[in-house]
Amino acid sequence: MFPQTPRCGKFGFSMRTHAAVLILVVALGISQAAAAEPALRAGAARVDITPAVNAALPMSGYSSRTEGFKAIHDPIYVRAVALEDGPVKAAIVVADVIGFPHALWEKITRRITEQAGIPGENILLAGTHSHAAPDPRNPAWAAKLEESVPEAVRRAQANLQPARVGFGAGRANVNINRRARTADGGWWLGLNPDGTSDKTVAVVKFANPAGEPIAIFSNYAVHGTVTGPRNYEISGDLPGAAARFVEKHYGDRVVAPWTSGAAGDQNAIYGPGTDFSQVEVLGQILGEEIVRVAGGIKPSRDARIRGAQKVVSCPGRRLAPGFKPRATKHEWVDADPVEIRLSLLRIGNIALAGVSGEVLTMIGQRLKKESRLPATMMLTHCNGSSGYLPDDAAYQQVSYEITTARVKPGCAEKAIASGLVDMIRAR
Repeated sequence: MFPQTPRCGKFGFSMRTHAAVLILVVALGISQAAAAEPALRAGAARVDITPAVNAALPMSGYSSRTEGFKAIHDPIYVRAVALEDGPVKAAIVVADVIGFPHALWEKITRRITEQAGIPGENILLAGTHSHAAPDPRNPAWAAKLEESVPEAVRRAQANLQPARVGFGAGRANVNINRRARTADGGWWLGLNPDGTSDKTVAVVKFANPAGEPIAIFSNYAVHGTVTGPRNYEISGDLPGAAARFVEKHYGDRVVAPWTSGAAGDQNAIYGPGTDFSQVEVLGQILGEEIVRVAGGIKPSRDARIRGAQKVVSCPGRRLAPGFKPRATKHEWVDADPVEIRLSLLRIGNIALAGVSGEVLTMIGQRLKKESRLPATMMLTHCNGSSGYLPDDAAYQQVSYEITTARVKPGCAEKAIASGLVDMIRAR
């Protein structure tokens, strides 16, 4: 017998042909769905940058310290998170240093681009603003950072794996406004419980598809000054203690970069002093909240990456000759304009907004209010150093931050907040 010919449908297709078409349609659907899903990958690494105990490097943050450091209290690190979204590469890099002067930031960023293939506009390079680390203006220390920071990024890239990302926020009463009244009716450094203070602990969790964390990124508005100007021991200060607590909680299986928010007018509730037990206590309080928040984050796979940077310029000023910061009367003279670099790394609906300076709280609050993304964080001491950047109202109270700022009133607040909002909303 001859085999039966498959029956044809109404339009003349055989059952075999119909099945082949159906398989093709399903395959195309799966292919298109896979193409539509972000191919996010993440990797993290930590590189020890603790100097040799006999290096005698000068410390940063306080002009009263004229000698090199005397001992190592706790190690300091560069922590990096490398990201890929298909062909798009990006990096978040944080070092336990006071910050990166513009020339050093430029050199390091160029090296990262050359060695890791990450375009400059997709790199966030920030300092934790620890005042217990060597001075990055010192040539020997700068040379070490030029080598160690790109190395951390390369190691993070070597650890790239499929990833998901999520955001969460909590609160910690670790900071306090430091623009305080003085006996003579002025304003200076102190503790001001009535002053504005943002207690938000912002957390970004990168995890593999099984939910195991790869990196825990955090952001909180506080100075790394618990150890104070009399300390001559190398330390990550409060930021380093918080990061170490998180990493220890996860058995050192994750990397936990910590960044400073709009903390230009925020000190820790303890210090400045030389009591390292206070550093550890505050690091534990902040670290516990980071861990708690991270535990409740359910990472999503929806995470396209977009980076952008731009420079805004504000008119400059400085104290007139003969006038001291703590004088009861001040006069200023014109100075060179101040360039402020604004950086954005958007990961899905998470916006990491970098500013190259010490931003006061109200500018950070304005950015959060005007941004349409609830997961918006301001990273300060990021991609350069422009000094103190006060909001407009802060100039009415002539404090340390105002006498030190190099920008004239009426520029920085709008330039930073509106500039970053425009970058966040751009397509």
